[in-house]
Amino acid sequence: MTNPSVADHAAVATLPNRIVQAWAEQDPDSFAEVFTDDGTMILPGVFLRGRDEIRTFMGEAFAGPYKDTKVTGDPIGLRFLGGDVAILHTDGGFLMGADTKVSDSNAVRAAWLVVKQDGTWRLAAYQNSPKFAA
Repeated sequence: MTNPSVADHAAVATLPNRIVQAWAEQDPDSFAEVFTDDGTMILPGVFLRGRDEIRTFMGEAFAGPYKDTKVTGDPIGLRFLGGDVAILHTDGGFLMGADTKVSDSNAVRAAWLVVKQDGTWRLAAYQNSPKFAA
């Protein structure tokens, strides 16, 4: 296995920031662009496959239940599985309205399977789960 470079570590670790920024701007195109063409996203009750499905879902969500919300996501673990594949784990969640701290009911842990395609790190699979048991 090739040892990942410092630049690869940094690029993978910044992927959550790209999602946070796209969400803050309520921009489904920028959100979907973080994914590979055939990337998947699993949320409670939701399974999406491909950038187009992700873009459509997020556009509808930003106009509906996710309108005026924000998300957070801080890396808590990063492991390279090969030169062009890594798994990233994050702690984060949803901020509603004027919230500045994620409530326990909105806290999530997420797994991000990322791959390097044509020199760019992208999200191949994303899944989150509630951080605390109901």
